[in-house]
Amino acid sequence: MAADGRDGRKATVDPKLLELLACPLTKGPLTWDPERSELISRVAKLAYPVRDGIPIMLPSEARTISPEDVLPPQPRLGGPS
Repeated sequence: MAADGRDGRKATVDPKLLELLACPLTKGPLTWDPERSELISRVAKLAYPVRDGIPIMLPSEARTISPEDVLPPQPRLGGPS
């Protein structure tokens, strides 16, 4: 079970915050991976960590993900598309 790394609790991201955040490199959407506490940019193939509930949106802090690591598409949270 992945945790945010500090107090052993799982990190979460507010759905409204997820709607506002974008990948700093591609400006594209991000999806939440609750198992690893990361925000995933499928286009950039990067996973941005979330520590203590705070997204670390620095490409230098992101983990490169391989095509097999990319999660299947998930619907974005929010209103009608």
